[in-house]
Formats: sequence, C-alpha cells, structure tokens
Amino acid sequence: MATRKNAPSRTSAAGKAAAKKSNKSSSTNSNADAAPARAKRKPRAEPEGPRRIARQGQAADRLAASLDHNPNKAAEHGRAGALAPPEGAHAGADAETLASTLAETNAGAKNGAPAQAPGDPLSGDLSRVRVNSADQRLTTNQGVPVSDNQNSLKAGLRGPALLKDFVLREKITHFDHERIPERVVHARGSGAHGYFESYRDLSRVTRAAPFQGEGKITPVFVRFSTVAGERGSKDTARDVRGFAVKFYTEEGNWDLVGNNIPVFFIQDAMKFPDLVHAVKPEPHNGMPQAASAHDTFWDFVSLMPESTHMLLWHMSDRAIPRSYRMMQGFGVHTFRLVNADGESVLCKFHWTPKLGTHSLTWDEAVKISGCDPDYHRRDLWEAIESGDYPEYELGLQVFTDEQAAKFSFDVLDATKIVPEELVPVTPVGRLVLDRNPDNFFAETEQVAFCTAHVVPGIDFTNDPLLAGRIHSYVDTQLTRLGGPNFHEIPINAPIAPVHNNQRDGLHRQAIHRGRVAYEPNSLGGGCPFQAGAAGFVSFPEPVRADEVRAKPEKFAEHYNQATLFYESQSPAERRHIAAAFRFELSKVTVPAIRVRTVAMLENVSEQLAGEVAMGLGLDEMPPPMPRALARTPRAEVKRSPALSLLHYPGEGIRSRRVAILIAPGAQAASLERVRAALAALGANPRFIGPTLGEFAAAEGDRLRADASLESEPAVLFDALVLPDGPDAVAALGNDGRAAEFVKDQYRHCKPILALGASRTLLEAAGAFVVLPDGERDPGIVVAAAGDGDEPIQAFIDALAAHRVWQRETDPPTT
Repeated sequence: MATRKNAPSRTSAAGKAAAKKSNKSSSTNSNADAAPARAKRKPRAEPEGPRRIARQGQAADRLAASLDHNPNKAAEHGRAGALAPPEGAHAGADAETLASTLAETNAGAKNGAPAQAPGDPLSGDLSRVRVNSADQRLTTNQGVPVSDNQNSLKAGLRGPALLKDFVLREKITHFDHERIPERVVHARGSGAHGYFESYRDLSRVTRAAPFQGEGKITPVFVRFSTVAGERGSKDTARDVRGFAVKFYTEEGNWDLVGNNIPVFFIQDAMKFPDLVHAVKPEPHNGMPQAASAHDTFWDFVSLMPESTHMLLWHMSDRAIPRSYRMMQGFGVHTFRLVNADGESVLCKFHWTPKLGTHSLTWDEAVKISGCDPDYHRRDLWEAIESGDYPEYELGLQVFTDEQAAKFSFDVLDATKIVPEELVPVTPVGRLVLDRNPDNFFAETEQVAFCTAHVVPGIDFTNDPLLAGRIHSYVDTQLTRLGGPNFHEIPINAPIAPVHNNQRDGLHRQAIHRGRVAYEPNSLGGGCPFQAGAAGFVSFPEPVRADEVRAKPEKFAEHYNQATLFYESQSPAERRHIAAAFRFELSKVTVPAIRVRTVAMLENVSEQLAGEVAMGLGLDEMPPPMPRALARTPRAEVKRSPALSLLHYPGEGIRSRRVAILIAPGAQAASLERVRAALAALGANPRFIGPTLGEFAAAEGDRLRADASLESEPAVLFDALVLPDGPDAVAALGNDGRAAEFVKDQYRHCKPILALGASRTLLEAAGAFVVLPDGERDPGIVVAAAGDGDEPIQAFIDALAAHRVWQRETDPPTT
C-alpha cells in the first residue's frame, strides 16, 4: 500500500526505539553476508517537514481537547446571560498551530514575513496604502513598465489598432469603470480628516471610547453634503446638509450620521422612499435638479402635516449656510448612552461651529451657484490648506426616560426637538478638521457611513425612522461599493483589529489564515472568541406590546414646535422664511397644492400664512387644515433663542473673506493698513482689481490684484473696503462691475468701509449711511483722512456681527 508523502508518523516512542534496534540488527546481518564488505553508513535524519506536520497535528489535537464542550451554551438562554454575556471560551495557540500552511515561513517579496503578533493588517493608519510616485516609472496595474503612453499598438503607422494591446485595453477598461453609482441622497459631498478631543471623563454616563477621559483624542473623518442634488449639482441649493462623523475608536468605528437641521420630514422609515421620490427631479422630465420647488415635493409634504416643523427649518436660512464651517450639526434622533454598569440615559447630539452660525441670502445663493458651484467645497478645502482649521464643539442633551415621558411630545419622534429650556446642552468635546483628503474618490466618495455603526456605550432607541436607517445604509453600500467588503476600503477600515468568520465576497482584501471559519470551534483554539460583557451589549429595554402598524398618539401633534421655531426667529429670519415659501410655492403649477400648504401653515402662524398667501395672489385665506389631534397639548416652551442663527455669532472675524477694491491711483498706505489689521485677526483680505496684474498706487508704489471683478464677484465676500484716491475712485465709478459689487454688498447687508473719496461710490450705488428707520447704519463706515484706526475697528466690529439685517428691505430699494 502506498504511503502518502509527508504523512505524519503515528508510531509511539517505544515503537520507534524497537524499530531502530531491529533496523540495526538487520543491517549487521546483511553486511556480514555481503561480499565485498561495504563501509558503514550513518542513519539518514528524518526530514523536518513531517516533524512539523506532526507537531501541528498534535497541537491541533491538544487545542480541540482543551475545549471538550461549549461551556457558554447555558448562558445563551435566559435574561442573566443576555444582560451579562460571558467571554467566549478560548485557549492560547502559537502561530504555527493556526497557520493555513507550514510553508508560510518561506518569506518572499510578495508573501512577506510570517504572521507575527495577532493583528489586522487592514486596520491602522492610511500610510500603508498612500502612493508616492515621485521618480517612479509608469506601469500597468500589474506592475509592467509602460514603454509608450502616447500611442496605441497598431499594425503599421497608419494601420488598425491591435486587440493584443493589453496596455491600451487595461487603461481604457479602468477608465470606463472609474465611476461608481452615486449615493441616492447626499450624493454631493466634501470631506476632511481630523480629531475629536474629549473635555472630560464621561464614564459615569457612557462607556463609549471617545469619552473615556479628559483630553482623549479620537481620529475622525467628516463628510458634509447636500441631500437632494446629484453629484454634479451646485453647493448652494436650498437643501438640508449632511453632517456625518466617523470616529475611529479602539473599540471599532462609530458613525454619527446627522444633518445640519435637528428634525426631519417624516416620523417613520416606511415613508422615506416616498419622501425622496417626491423631492427628486420629477420622473417624466428629470427636473428640477437639486431643488424642492416643484409640484411633487409640495404635494407630498402638504399631505404629510408632520413635515411642517421641518419645512419651517428648510425654508429658513439654515438651508443655505454660508459655509460648512459655519453650520450646526445634529444627530437628529434620540440615542441611548450606556455606562459600564448597564445604566442608561437618553441623549441628543449637537455640533456647534466655533465660527458661529451664518447663512447666505437667497439672492447670494443663486448668484454663487453661477460663479462658483463648488463654493462650499472650495471654502472647506482652502480653509484647511491655509491652516485655518474648522472647529466644532460637541454638546449633549442628557435626560432620563422618566423625564422624557413627561414631555408634551415624544422623543422618539424625529420631527421634534428637545428645547434647550427643558434640557440644556452640555459641551463635552471639540472636533477639529486639520487635514484634507489625498484623493477625493478614494476617501470622500468611497467613505461609507451607517447609523448601525455604534460602539459599546452608544445604543439605539425605538425611533421608527432610526430603525429603518439602521438597515438602509448598509443595504445601500452593498450596491454602491460593490459588495459586502466595503469595510475593507482603507477610508472605512477601523483602527481597531477586525477578527471574525466572515469570508470571501467581491473585492475581499484580507487573506485569512487557517481552516477555521466558524464559531464555536476547537481547531482554532476557539478563536476568534466572543468578547462577552466587554463587547457591545444591547440595552435590555423592555418590550411588552402587540405587533401593530401605528404611531403613538403623541406623534399626532404636528404644529407646536413649528410655531416655536417661527416665533424664535429674528424679524429678518421670519421675512426670509415667508419669502422662501412664496418662491417655492410660486414654482408649483397646481393651485390646489398651494392652497393646501397655506392651510397647513395657518396652524403654525396666521402672520406667516397671510404673508405667503398674499405673495401667491390668493383672494381669500383657506380654512386651517384639520388637525390630527382634537385637543392640542400645551407646549412647554413658547420661544427658544437657541433656534435662531443669531444666537451663535462665533469668535471674531477669523476666516472672513474681505474684498478690497483697487484701481490705478489708489492710496496704497491706507489699504495696506486695513489689510494688515484684518489679517492680524485671521480674516482673509484680497485685493480685487478691474483686471489681474499690478496697478500704480498714488504714492508711486505698486498694488497687485489677487483677483478681478470679473472672476470673483461680490457674493463671494463677507465685506468690502473701498479705496481712497480720486483717480482710483473715478476709474471704479466708470466701471459698472464695481457699481454692481458695491450694490450687492449693500443689498446683502454686509459691512462696507469707504476710505476718503470713495464715499461717492456708496452714493452712486444707493448705499445709504442711515437705516430705513433713520438710525445710523453700523455696517457703513466712512473714514476721512486723519481718522486713525477708529474706522477700521468699527468696520471689524461690524464684520464680527456678519450682517446688518436692519438694512434689509423687501423688496430691495437698490
């Protein structure tokens, strides 16, 4: 019978000794009979291979024997095991025992060295996959040097291209597949790396890794986005903005996937496809792009009165932020925080920008979309590149289930906030964005966020919208990123090691060792083993109810918080809300939908509904839309200052863009003094000329334009400085673009500093130094020769306030 090569020996030690003695005796007898006598041979050493195989087999047997049963089986049943699951049974094993092949010790240029200490090669920082092509030859994806990247292979100089040109085929094929399906929503985004720093130890309320200790640093990747528009749409559309943060913690990735608005349109995930279908371009003609001002959206939301609160936010200035760096972020849902003892509290997450909350006017947003559709994306990138790192403060609203039960609203309803007057926001840490991505596609486009990605200490509530999101995000990534292994894409990979029995699938990167891909097991020493109570343990919230398709009665109150939001706005913000409703509903072609929406708004504010109806030309007000509740619960809070953008003015003038107009004959000394004062406080002053290039100053110096009136119009700047010098003023006065620049800055309520003779430019543009009520305009600063630095400081103070909304008139007077 043939013996298998390298089969492990099963002979006992005594048997080996007897066999050795027998072989020696046999050899002696054989040699005695032989003629002539042969020299005595040394016994051949047993090959190392069989011995290693034998050792591996014996070690596997010992491992299997050490786990003669599953000691945790009993703990799988009953409440005690659910609350405190035991650590998985496991036994230690050396690397050779768990190896797929004993040949792994044969190191090579591709194989590398044998596996060392337990770890996951796909986790860790991105330096392992960052490519540096400096001084490197061009190659194919297989590493073959490319001799000619200019010409395809042809049969003769004018002959046909040849099918065997693998270089051309690889290049074209890869190009054909460079784009992946875009996100259904949040398709247009911008991302950045950074870190989260905890202010204090929060272990009393949560065991979540980012909050375990004062000064604890957790790396993050953040993606901001619009919602409705496609990947090639504009940044400044009126829309919700996504604010998603991926925390790379030592216990895995936590994705806080939120928006810049704390509520949402719907209460249950069952309606999410309907909402998105309604707000997307209408299917019969594919219009409008990145806009909600059309029939199907307003038809849907006017039949879903729970959308009313969100509509007030959506029609407010919150929906057209000045910058990603100047907008709030919210977790939207109510989450649970769980500490190491299994004690739970409820929580709302708030991000607040250190630069304050600032917006665009609608007129600005429209004009910016034409001159720079990448306005927000460019703003974020340039701020980080210049070292002006965006910073946000994380605040928590923490409250108990007992407190929540007493509110007039249900905290599981995503169309509701918890007013800060009921539960204050406590700052717990800061988020700093200090590094731009190396590659937009590899990082910003391929990053995959999911509300299901939580870590021990963060848990879900029974919010029915959140429940659907937990499923939807993962399901979407399977299609968008090509299969179940999107977590292995470098930007998505955690810094925590990944060990489980999931295998194979499209684009698998990890090369798993060994023959075990199941649990429990003994052949792998029980590894990887369950973490027990050290791992994620779901909070044991009691469930005692019938299976039904319905909502709690508290979900039926749809208007109290919409009224709260409206009443908490400044007069200017209220005007903008009414104007936004008028604009959007004017785009609706079906009159009945307009009337229905006004009827819905009557339950929010008669003043708001009246202003909207007047703008729509309605002859009479419709009766208010019937309420879902016969008796409206009494709201605890009537006005909340924190709901106004003006509540967060921010820190100084850091990163504000200031246009300083120049022309031949401008007085350089005064302009340089203004520029130096602004730059010293972190602002970004830029000289804007009729054209690019240098201009002769009045003193004989040269002024160089950073941009031109043609390339960077007024809407791209937060404030304006006009130059002194009669020649420069005359040149700008004869340039219609300069007049339009001044007029836009004035119309958009921005600060203007007029130096010396440039006051005439204000007058020509209709920019008055007094407000409509007769008071002096604090945002119009006129500096005469010899005034010193006081006008500059007054201008800086006005810039810190961002806008002079008292100047605004509707319709504009200029």
